[in-house]
Amino acid sequence: MAKKATEKKPLKLVPLGDRVVLKRDEAEAQTAGGIVLPDSAKDKPQRGRIIAIGNGYVKRDGSRAPLAVKEGDKVIFNSYSGEEIKVDDENYLLLRESDILCTF
Repeated sequence: MAKKATEKKPLKLVPLGDRVVLKRDEAEAQTAGGIVLPDSAKDKPQRGRIIAIGNGYVKRDGSRAPLAVKEGDKVIFNSYSGEEIKVDDENYLLLRESDILCTF
């Protein structure tokens, strides 16, 4: 019998309010000068791609303001912001929209 190819299931994380889920970019393995970095010397990148967004924050009048970012945006965020979570052997970062510095 032939085995079926395993398909990746869509991400089931749904952030609430003004939170976003993103996938952090991989750390550079080599410096610009050509020096190969060991795993212990690599810094965690402050860049990533947004995977899921919340439904916005609640304004004083009770209405919801939509987020300025959307799924698929590449962003730069604060170094020590958010919570790292692991789902199905994948690492994600859950943070507030206010921790995002810019999109590119």
